[in-house]
Amino acid sequence: MPSVSSLRSLLTESLETPLPAASEPLRRFLQVARGAGLRVSAAEGIDAARALDVIGYGNRAALRDTLGLVLAKTPDEKKLYHEAFDLYFRHEALTATDEAGDGEGDNDGDRESAQSPQTENASALGELLSTGDQAGLATAMEAAGREAGIQNIRFFTQKNLYVRRILVGMGLRGVENEIESLRASGTPADGDHATLLETRVKRLRESVRDFVERNMLLHARGDNEQFREELLLSARLSNIDRRDLDRMRVLVRQMAKKLAARYAKTRRRRLRGQLDVRRTLRKNMGWDGIPFVTVWKQKRIEKPRVMVLCDVSGSVAAMAQFLLMFLYALNEALSDIRSFAYSGSLIEVSETLEKEPVEQAIVKIMEAVGWGSSNYGNSFADFEDGWMDFVTNKTTIIILGDARGNHNDPRTDIMARLSQRAKRIIWLNPEYHSMWGTGDSDMARYAPFCNLLTECSTLRHLERAISGILEDAC
Repeated sequence: MPSVSSLRSLLTESLETPLPAASEPLRRFLQVARGAGLRVSAAEGIDAARALDVIGYGNRAALRDTLGLVLAKTPDEKKLYHEAFDLYFRHEALTATDEAGDGEGDNDGDRESAQSPQTENASALGELLSTGDQAGLATAMEAAGREAGIQNIRFFTQKNLYVRRILVGMGLRGVENEIESLRASGTPADGDHATLLETRVKRLRESVRDFVERNMLLHARGDNEQFREELLLSARLSNIDRRDLDRMRVLVRQMAKKLAARYAKTRRRRLRGQLDVRRTLRKNMGWDGIPFVTVWKQKRIEKPRVMVLCDVSGSVAAMAQFLLMFLYALNEALSDIRSFAYSGSLIEVSETLEKEPVEQAIVKIMEAVGWGSSNYGNSFADFEDGWMDFVTNKTTIIILGDARGNHNDPRTDIMARLSQRAKRIIWLNPEYHSMWGTGDSDMARYAPFCNLLTECSTLRHLERAISGILEDAC
């Protein structure tokens, strides 16, 4: 039997095998689709090629719908697919227009270019520019782009680099030398020809720049999205721009879904337990003790019960929103989530979050108690009066806040009673560790009653904290 590595190499070779010329646009489109985030397998690529043999490129609407049925499986993937399709085939249409030689240009006109004088040692690019051969220029640009590795462009800062590489690959240096020679000759005809070449070189630069930008949109989108996501995952939530909030919500759901799936897999694996030999033998006495029917020792795994206390004062409001969103996205893995919000006083917000979409619910919560001045002692007193009886030895308490109570009584006595009743207390502090205990921070007073005290200012920190809760529950 062939090894996994040999199978992987065979698959890689099959995917990199050059396709017939008619299938080359499809191969490039599949690369673009994968870069945009679509999961396109080798089998799906083969199905797409077979569908293309039937549909062809003539009817773009039929081609889009047919390839969409083969390549896009989910609503999110369908959206990505349509964006990639429109972008890619718009790029193909622009290339085809260039190759057709539509004659667009400045007022010196292609009609005059045929009569432009030629130097004896004119370069190939110089001849194309002199004659205004748009199809030849487009072909040379595509060839120089492939030679320069334009499909590897990933960042906007690389644009000028690839523009220069493509122009040099097309023969720009030879044209520049040709222009200098024409200027040096001193004749009016050569001077006019040099001016014509300079004008068309300038237009060529603009065309190459557009060509590079189109390829950057095609090939760099997936990597740019991944790079942007990594930045957002590692950025302090207090620094997140409003325009990135929608993307952050998507990342929160993805992270929660991943953690829930990981927890469910572990739970399924451990549910079967260990073989109970005595009960197995007893159950199979009718078959002379042959264990046809096995009996397993099973350990009941309970979902963790969580009570979340979120500081929604102005200093940590952004972090509280994401914590609530994250926990409710984890609803498959966590049960009995009860959420509370506080600044100067504390209220329960579980019902609000359950009945309405979490984004709208958070807006209502912030309007009710958000953006105020923190008073941790008063908020803990409210919690003790109304909900302390619901805290058991199976309850995990998560407190989000910077512990800055504006010099009010911190009520550490309530924290002591809470730590005695709860399974554990986890405190997530969005401030830098070096800031704890400075100014009006009471973090040092609360720390002895916490099982886990950690800095939590990014989605990465939040993921690690919630992951720890799930792992302990397993």
